[in-house]
Amino acid sequence: MVCKLTKGSLSNSRLAGSRGSPKRGTTIVTHDDLAERLRSAYAAGAVPPLRDGLDPTDVDGAYAVQTINTRYWEAQGRRIVGRKAGLTAKAVQLQLGVDQPDFGALFGDMRVADGGTLDPARTLQPKAEAEIAFVLGADLPDAHTTVEQVEAAVASVHAAIEIVDSRIADWKITFADTVADNGSSAYFVLADEGLPLAGLDLEGATMAMTINGSVVSSGAGAAALGNPLNAATWLAQTLASRGEPLKAGDILLAGALGPMVALMRGDRVVATIGGIGACGFTYGEG
Repeated sequence: MVCKLTKGSLSNSRLAGSRGSPKRGTTIVTHDDLAERLRSAYAAGAVPPLRDGLDPTDVDGAYAVQTINTRYWEAQGRRIVGRKAGLTAKAVQLQLGVDQPDFGALFGDMRVADGGTLDPARTLQPKAEAEIAFVLGADLPDAHTTVEQVEAAVASVHAAIEIVDSRIADWKITFADTVADNGSSAYFVLADEGLPLAGLDLEGATMAMTINGSVVSSGAGAAALGNPLNAATWLAQTLASRGEPLKAGDILLAGALGPMVALMRGDRVVATIGGIGACGFTYGEG
């Protein structure tokens, strides 16, 4: 299997104006402007879609904004512990008018302990989705990484929940909005216990996510590009081609296995992946 690569994402933010970015009044809105706007939204509240500085399908510009904020956060002491794949479901790609997934960075302070609590004050408009995650035991430096190489590099497979959260008001996102916003990321939960990959049916693994004991989302491993390993391979290829290859110890979230569900204070969320395991968290106190 050869996954489709996204070309050149690390364009310099100073080139924003030269590439025809729309204007707000008489001022060109740069990638740096958009990055600062998104950072401020974490504390000040959601902002309108980034139409004044990004075309909805501007892949290069969107990843340039994401990269500016990733570097900013690293400079503030945050540590990247892995990556997330998003838009791995064909239905969601069609909804946003794209034919490829996207990715975002996972920082160590985004992890919520399995069985732990997430403070609602740390989110804006969160939603939960159940996923299969991998922890790597070896580096994946090749832009032409194969599925077989990914399989060999996987140290363990885990049930996971991603808590997504958009800094774009009312989730009115385009592809460029969500990419610029670090893949609409927020937090994630990883099952404490993982399993070796050998013998697992990832494609056919069934998923059920419950909130307060009621099933609110269901699906299967095939929802993530046909198999979560395909999503991991796409991540490996794409990040290696950008000079930021996946490394041993990295956590990979391979994409939602079913619909995401909005959270309310006091919700107890549990994701169960058939043959793999379960994990959960509470969204604030009940």
